[in-house]
Amino acid sequence: MKKILILSANPTNTSKLRLDEEVREIQAGLERAKNRDKFEIITKWAVRPDDLRRALLDYEPEIVHFSGHGSGEDGLVLENATGQMQLVSTNSLARLFGLFEKTECVLLNACYSETQAEAIFQHVDRVIGMNQAIGDRAAIEFAIGFYDALGADRNYDDAYEFGCSAIDLEGISESATPVLKSRLKSRIIANNSNSNGNAVSNPVENDKPALENGNIPTLIYPLENPEGQVPLESSFYIERLPIETDCYQEILKPGSLIRVKAPRQMGKTSLMSRILNHATQKGFQTASLNFQEADAEFLTSIDGFLRWFCGNISYELNLPDKLDDFWQGVLGSKSKSTKYFERYLLPEIQHGIVLALDEVDEVFKHPELAADFFGLLRSWHERAKNEPIWQKLRLVIVHSKEVYIPLNINQSPFNVGLPIELPELTQVQVEELVQRHGINWTDKQVERLMQLVGGHPYLVRVALYEIARDRMNLEELIQIAPTEEGIYNEHLRRHLLNLGQDSNLLAAVKKVVVAKLPVDVGTTEAFKLRSMGLVKFKGNTVTPLCDLYRQYFCDRLGIN
Repeated sequence: MKKILILSANPTNTSKLRLDEEVREIQAGLERAKNRDKFEIITKWAVRPDDLRRALLDYEPEIVHFSGHGSGEDGLVLENATGQMQLVSTNSLARLFGLFEKTECVLLNACYSETQAEAIFQHVDRVIGMNQAIGDRAAIEFAIGFYDALGADRNYDDAYEFGCSAIDLEGISESATPVLKSRLKSRIIANNSNSNGNAVSNPVENDKPALENGNIPTLIYPLENPEGQVPLESSFYIERLPIETDCYQEILKPGSLIRVKAPRQMGKTSLMSRILNHATQKGFQTASLNFQEADAEFLTSIDGFLRWFCGNISYELNLPDKLDDFWQGVLGSKSKSTKYFERYLLPEIQHGIVLALDEVDEVFKHPELAADFFGLLRSWHERAKNEPIWQKLRLVIVHSKEVYIPLNINQSPFNVGLPIELPELTQVQVEELVQRHGINWTDKQVERLMQLVGGHPYLVRVALYEIARDRMNLEELIQIAPTEEGIYNEHLRRHLLNLGQDSNLLAAVKKVVVAKLPVDVGTTEAFKLRSMGLVKFKGNTVTPLCDLYRQYFCDRLGIN
């Protein structure tokens, strides 16, 4: 008889999970299974670190199932003596499981637990973790499918597939979130390796999507059209560590401020949404505003703008609009906004507010308004250093452009807090995306793609999406990409139109694309081109971000 040890933890200062329903469904599934006599279920609730260690010692289970919260690189969330959260580090978990030879499988049904799964996999043959946040419904459905399969005498690898299938059958788009670390699969890969220990490359004719055909690997993830932000449940979001970890840690600090800057389509909003999701998992209320949604009438005066701002925050927090109660008297608009937060919004929210401001570049277009608004944000951030009520407010500011508006150094939010500038994807990260698209490429093919589009996340994903759908192969992509016929035509034309509106920028880009070595185009033009994502710095000089831009602009601007 195999023992299944189910450990649950839902600290009082974390968001509530449906753990009782998950355990009940597991028990019900195994009770009705034809092989129910082969399993014994042991449950432990409100697990503390000592409880974990003692339960493993007392029962020596073959299967360990954890339900609760994960915290990525920080570890798993258990409870302390007062019922509040206590993090257990990844290394300590791996070391603990290394002491139990009877354990056959560990299932970490918790958000962001893939890191712990990878560590425990050193000692346990099969470990399942989650590569991102997972919703309650998906977590429960995975557990039902997994244990139904075990009860039907299927092996662990099959049970994992049944768990993912159960999520799919319910119409939940999170079936790619559970990740299996399997010694059996590792051995299969090793057996398919060449004598040098490297995986045998099986280039697919015309770079077709990977299909079940001989040695060609199966496409694991359903394809997604690469437009807009990458959804939370997407398998095609590639973490650029330690950026995510730094943001997740920073946003939990009282009065914190995170500044995310990168050119368009580099993943700023996708990162912002994950910061907000992490904050939600930790019990914070979140609100986000996209300044592109502000009507022009609200951008003509600071009073109208701040009323729009405060009203939208109330709506995002599901609180009644009380603007009329605070927008009276002789106080200025900034003072009224401050009182609105200080005396209404912040006291109403128990654990605190994470406020994310996206596309703040729109405010830069109105210098006087920008000076007042950004000065207000900086004053709130400074108040948090001494006033507990303001420590409940965390800010995330997202923008593309350099801050050219003249802001007093002591009144700007752009020189405080945690600065995040999103880099291009590395070759290793691009290779991971290639694999997730089910494309079987050599290192040389990956290098050729990156020579064309660099590590630009959007450009890379568009290329892989079209190739995985068998719309073209790599050779065809390279040939037509820098033309109006190519898949990047709208992206490239938008840049060309923007450059045409600024003669200085147009002259600068001509100088850059014709040069064989990095060139100096002046500080202002260099930073503006970088904000557009067209160039990268080499010291104080710049060079085209990728060959795609060099070839397109040389052709369209008539440069030989």
